[in-house]
Amino acid sequence: MLEAGNLKVVGGTALGSLLEGKVCIVTGSARGIGQEIATLFAEEGGQIIVNDAREGAADDWIAESTLKDRLDAMYFDITDPEAVRKNVMAIKKKYGHIDVLVNNAGVEFNELIGMISRPNMEKTFNVNVYGTIEMLQTVSRVMSRNPNGGSIINISSMVGLRGNVGQLVYSATKGAVIALTKSAAKELAPKKIRVNSIAPGLTQTAMMEQADIEKLQGRINNICMGRLAQPRDIAGGCLLLASDYASYISGQILSVDGCTIM
Repeated sequence: MLEAGNLKVVGGTALGSLLEGKVCIVTGSARGIGQEIATLFAEEGGQIIVNDAREGAADDWIAESTLKDRLDAMYFDITDPEAVRKNVMAIKKKYGHIDVLVNNAGVEFNELIGMISRPNMEKTFNVNVYGTIEMLQTVSRVMSRNPNGGSIINISSMVGLRGNVGQLVYSATKGAVIALTKSAAKELAPKKIRVNSIAPGLTQTAMMEQADIEKLQGRINNICMGRLAQPRDIAGGCLLLASDYASYISGQILSVDGCTIM
């Protein structure tokens, strides 16, 4: 291990301390944006609970990570109230406290009006809205016992703010996440719990790579910074809101979209 100023370098990775001593839950973090959030938080000193509904989904990348001692996989379905309660209490018992929750887990079905599937609609609301609320209310009970409260970060979307063709249901769920973020921030502020949301723009993920880029070209052309977001860009926004530098920021929706004109 090498020391580099205020950074530690382990296995070629520069480690910081913005989240030193903080226990962080990141839902839906076996892959994509969630994995990048979990990794960055671990690099900054956090103890990270990597959550996914799929048993074993994160085992391989955690085993290969130089940060594996800071990454603890716990597999449970955030839409199951009993599973949420049981696992959150297990985290509290193991680590003594919970300081940060990132509600990242979500599903997306793109369907035009007239072609919207009721089962897909119910699944989208169940995960994106109800699951987020289950995690928020259960974790906030634990956070309320912390002297310094905690930080809850809900991942919404730019389509929740501005809408998009073919995403009526998805945008409705992300609009709900934005609304519940603002209400939760007001209700939990007296307990020193901050609640904010990150609204990503178009982001280069495995799901995005499977999309028809030609159909997205118009939206890409509207990004003033000239490129798609990378998962690390979204993770960086989450790191800001999770850190003590954001100790007076709550009820805010932070767009991470490269200055997109819509």
